[in-house]
Amino acid sequence: MTTTRAAGPADAGLVGRLLHEFNVEFDEPTPVAADFARRFATLLARDDVLVLLAEHDGAAVGFAYLTLRPTPYHDGPLAQLEELYVAPALRDGGIGTLLLTTVVDDLRAKGVGEVHINVDEVDVDTRRFYERHGFVNVLPGADHRMLCYLQEL
Repeated sequence: MTTTRAAGPADAGLVGRLLHEFNVEFDEPTPVAADFARRFATLLARDDVLVLLAEHDGAAVGFAYLTLRPTPYHDGPLAQLEELYVAPALRDGGIGTLLLTTVVDDLRAKGVGEVHINVDEVDVDTRRFYERHGFVNVLPGADHRMLCYLQEL
């Protein structure tokens, strides 16, 4: 049986491990799990950071990590889904849907006005997943790709 619950600072090690596994799976550069855990210990104490854990048979197997920020476009904050991860062996079993629908319901109850998700253009399966759950690409078409600029400090 799979359940979800809000993560707190005591869950920083679990969330850090899952995020590290996510990055390793997709061959992304990544800090070690202990560094993620240390950072999540601080992040999970904040009111503008939300992490929902999915647990299957008592083990953490996935999470949704969101940040909230103020916006003049709504009375409530804007949410950014930073990461959504389910362990590979349990994918296609509804855990991602459970995480996403639970978090959207929680955000709606908190008065959040909008949820943003960044998805790589080539990640067709992930795009279909979010579209199936009511998310829309606000800039469709090859002429309107949104770019993300970065400067590490």
